[in-house]
Amino acid sequence: MTARRLMVLGTGSDVGKSLFVAGLARAFTRRGLKVAPFKAQNMSNNAAVTADGGEIGRAQALQARAAGVPLSVHMNPVLLKPDSDVDAQVVVQGQVLGRFSAADYQALKPGLRGRVIGSLDRLSATHDLVLIEGAGSGAERYLRPQDISNMGLAEAADLPVLLLGDESRGGVTAAVIGHHHLWTASERARVGGVIVTKFRGDPAIFAPAAADISAETGWPVLGLMRWSEAARRLPEEDSLGLARKRGAAGALVVAVPELPRVANFDDLDPLAAEPGVDLRWVRPGQPIPAEAAVVILPGSKATRAALTALRAEGWDIDLRAHLRRGGRVVGICAGFQMLGRVVRDPEGIEGTPGETEGLGLLDLETVIGPTKRLAGIDALDYASGARVSGYEMHMGRSFGPDLARPWLVPDGRPEGAVSVDGKVMGSYLHGLFGAAGFRGHWLAQQGITAAAQDHGARIEAALDAFAAEIEADLDLDALLDLAR
Repeated sequence: MTARRLMVLGTGSDVGKSLFVAGLARAFTRRGLKVAPFKAQNMSNNAAVTADGGEIGRAQALQARAAGVPLSVHMNPVLLKPDSDVDAQVVVQGQVLGRFSAADYQALKPGLRGRVIGSLDRLSATHDLVLIEGAGSGAERYLRPQDISNMGLAEAADLPVLLLGDESRGGVTAAVIGHHHLWTASERARVGGVIVTKFRGDPAIFAPAAADISAETGWPVLGLMRWSEAARRLPEEDSLGLARKRGAAGALVVAVPELPRVANFDDLDPLAAEPGVDLRWVRPGQPIPAEAAVVILPGSKATRAALTALRAEGWDIDLRAHLRRGGRVVGICAGFQMLGRVVRDPEGIEGTPGETEGLGLLDLETVIGPTKRLAGIDALDYASGARVSGYEMHMGRSFGPDLARPWLVPDGRPEGAVSVDGKVMGSYLHGLFGAAGFRGHWLAQQGITAAAQDHGARIEAALDAFAAEIEADLDLDALLDLAR
């Protein structure tokens, strides 16, 4: 084992751990270190395909991109993809282990600790620095006996800890001191310092709070991370960020119903970043706006449950009215499956065995099966000839006459489907809107001129800007000294 290792825990979910690790990875990489991200357990339906045919959380994919290293299943050895509020698909080192209830998974977790530490050790053997992200709050006592992702991992793998607290929520002093109270003496001794994130205002005003934190805990406050607009331009880790997602007000309204277990919603980030696009996530209880030119049905971890919810909201009626007004409908992955006549799940892979009537906007049907397709894909768009790249990640197979009018051509084979009138189209390919040529042609069909900047270049620029903010706000040498 050659790498230094540093664990980043938080006082709660959404305090900025994932983006902080991404920015820190970019900052240390620019200093010449070979950095790897690691998160033992991630709960997210946003996932990325690795080169070795597995999947990891997209937060770790962004962190790996920040570090300039290939994606590895060992960066996120346990990925939980919720099917409902009480069960989830469990992915271990990139491969589906099965579907477990919350109670059954708690019993399973201690047996996964060895595989988690094995993945961490593999990364440590080939990198200079491993940045380890915790999950949620780092001090939930009721989860501690089975913990494999926070202090339980820190103790098992002998990791130093950096604690993040979010000032924008209020109560950061209480949150940090509360964590000190809940941890044992040996756990407290692992904490090398505290960083306060999402800070606005005059740092001098926070000085008494920093003094209180240090006096009560013995931990130094190592810095205040400013509220970062650069970080806001980076992809969100999970659906907690959907309320913040909104494209610029523009001529083209693209509506996206917020379906249960929404997955891989960063597919739409390139559209949201376009100045001429107003991308609107439609929350439950809201109608699909009549002014929408396009409605996109995004991916979902549970297609049949998403269809049921869509009907309960009356969005199926809104979609038909939208098409009568001349609008367009696009489905991606599970959204593509929903466009068909029926979705069958005979083995209960995503829930209770059975079938659910689809929207009937494309003449096809889907059968959910136990084999997950995970693959990076390069393809051509039939209409424009533009090259697109992305990935497939699904457990269903679709069949039917409308597949004879494919949307894309990956590796010489047809993929996706387009309706006879061209108003409805769907594909299993995630990430296709990231291709500048394709996106420009697609927007031109809607009467919009695309921005010149490539989406990938936009993310790289945001990572560089965020890393520069971290360098300005924090002492990187002091943080590196904490790692061991």
